[in-house]
Amino acid sequence: MTAQHSTLSDQTTQSDKTTPSDKTTSSDKTTPSEMTVFKEFSFEAAHLLPNVPPGHKCRRLHGHSFRAQVHVRGPVEAASGWVIDFADIAQAFAPLHDQLDHHYLNEIEGLENPTSENLARWLWQRLESQLAGLCQIVVRETCTSGCVYEGEG
Repeated sequence: MTAQHSTLSDQTTQSDKTTPSDKTTSSDKTTPSEMTVFKEFSFEAAHLLPNVPPGHKCRRLHGHSFRAQVHVRGPVEAASGWVIDFADIAQAFAPLHDQLDHHYLNEIEGLENPTSENLARWLWQRLESQLAGLCQIVVRETCTSGCVYEGEG
């Protein structure tokens, strides 16, 4: 160890001088901590993007193994120990999964131009009233391409 390193490690800041009674633990907080939880879903669907230039590969009919994450933020409830039951997220998503899985997205109302961005917004609009604390939708159409939507404003 160098002399400079030991000198730096021996320095103490004001925050290092607090005693255990000066520090609060998570159990001492008067307000519940908030966390974000998510559940991920997958579905297979075909689409084409009608608004891209002629000759663009996405203008041809093709399919994806889509993945969608639904994120919910809120306080961790003392009794349950969770923000929301994952089963509640799954129940809210189930009818949307039924509409999307093994379907042609362009034929679904509101998805006539089914980009990842429009799909994320479409999911949000249908889940927002069912999931208090909905804070983010992530849609991935490939392993390396996707969209994050956090609502309007």
